[in-house]
Order: sequence, then structure tokens, then C-alpha cells
Amino acid sequence: MTGGELRIGRAVFGWGTRTFIMGILNVTPDSFSGDGLLLTDDPVAAAVERARAMVAEGADLLDIGGESTRPGHEPVGAEEEIRRVAPVVRAVHDALPDVPLSVDTTKPAVAAAALGAGASLVNDVWGVSDDPAMLEVAAGHGAPIVLMHNRKEARYDDVVAEVVAGLATALEQAMAAGIHRERLLVDPGFGFGKTAGHNLAVLRHLARLRELDRPIVLGTSRKSTLGRVLDLPAGERLEATLATTALGIAGGADIVRVHDVRANVRAARMSDAVVRGSWRAATTSEDAQ
Repeated sequence: MTGGELRIGRAVFGWGTRTFIMGILNVTPDSFSGDGLLLTDDPVAAAVERARAMVAEGADLLDIGGESTRPGHEPVGAEEEIRRVAPVVRAVHDALPDVPLSVDTTKPAVAAAALGAGASLVNDVWGVSDDPAMLEVAAGHGAPIVLMHNRKEARYDDVVAEVVAGLATALEQAMAAGIHRERLLVDPGFGFGKTAGHNLAVLRHLARLRELDRPIVLGTSRKSTLGRVLDLPAGERLEATLATTALGIAGGADIVRVHDVRANVRAARMSDAVVRGSWRAATTSEDAQ
């Protein structure tokens, strides 16, 4: 998206100026990527330490989740998810008050608790749901929300067109619930309710989402589609992630949600220099070579 800005917490995001990096903090025991913090001796302290490291590496905001979204994950009740997430949000917010925090949840009660603890953005992987409860929470707190496309069964006639249409409907629902359009972001849901082929098609045609005229959030980091293509486990998918980061930026992504912050920051800055023309320097004879 080009133009416009959004305040998330204490930070202002100017869309089109550069790509922003969202670091992932999983407060779970069963994250698909193997980075869940719940199995550490002190999850809260571990989360603060990782948050500090991600920010030092260049993360612009952090996404905190207390329930795995991998296929076959063990469902978590709202009370347990709040017990996992709220203390981490509060501790990270206290340690890094200028860094915006997002809560990655599908439960309105969890979103409300996290917003009360210091989060300032809701990331809803069922943003196309007909249930207005999450939208009402975001509207009540004046919080921006990421609306992700998802589907229970990966059946499509035209996956790209249907993702765009589904997100367009979700935007209308959110505005009807009282959320200003400027506070709405969209995510095509790479890895959610789609086959590997669908995911690749969505990434290939990511630019189609620009017609929604909202900031695009993209989360491909370590996803199973990357493993399917390269036949690699989650811990060996960094290069594939970097490729999708660069391609996503070329397609219009404004925020990339990642595990490996430093490497993705570098990939994003290089991509921005090409795609957005964000790098300027005096031309020298060395530059011309």
C-alpha cells in the first residue's frame, strides 16, 4: 500500500515507506517451528529476552500467541490461553514500551485480556468469520486488527479471486462493527485453509490484494509449503523464507511476520531498495561498476 499511516501503540507506520518486520513470539509448547517458549523454565523471562533480541535485530513490532495454529494442534481454552499470553504481553510491554505488540488469537476474551495488558493490535487468523465478537472487542478498544483469510476446507474454483473477495467482505464487516477503515489490515492466510499449490498461487498473485487498498501482512516464515517444495524440516527453511519475503515485498507486502528477524530485515531492506526505491546514494565510479 502506498500512502497513509497508522499509529499502533506508540509507533507510527507510514505505509509505502518501507517494509515493516513483525517478530513472532510463541508462548506455546507445540509450535510447528519448534520455537515455543512454554517449555522453558520461565516463559515470561524467556519471552522478554527473545523480544529484546528481536528488537535489537530490527523488529518493528512483535506478535504474541498462546495457541498453536499448526494442523492437528491441541486446542486451548480461553482461560489457559489468557494465562499464557497476558503475563508475557505485560512483561514485554513493560520492558519495551515503545514497541507495538500484537496478540495472535481467535478468541475475543484473549484479545481483550491482551489489549488490557499492553497489546495494541489484534491478529485474527479467522478474520473472515461471520462471528462479530472479535470485531467488537477491537472496536471497543480502538485497536487495529489484521483480518486473515482462512477456510475450513481447501476447496476453491479460483483461490486468488476468492481470497480477495473474502477479505473484501471481512473489511465491510469490520467497518460495520465500528472499526475505522484506516485501522484494518489484511493477510491472505498463507498456510491457512489452502493447499501448497494454493499458497504458491496466492503469493504469485499477491499484488491482486492491492485492490483492497489496505496494508498487506504476509506470514510465510518456516511454513509447511516451503518444506513441501524443498523437502526440508521447519528448522532448515530460512532461505526459502527469505525468498518468499522478497517475492512478497515485490507483490506489495507491507508487513512480513517472521521467526528469523535479522535475516529477514536484511532481505526486506534489499527488496525495498529495488521495489520501493528506498535506497539513495551519490553515484561514484565504484557504484557504476
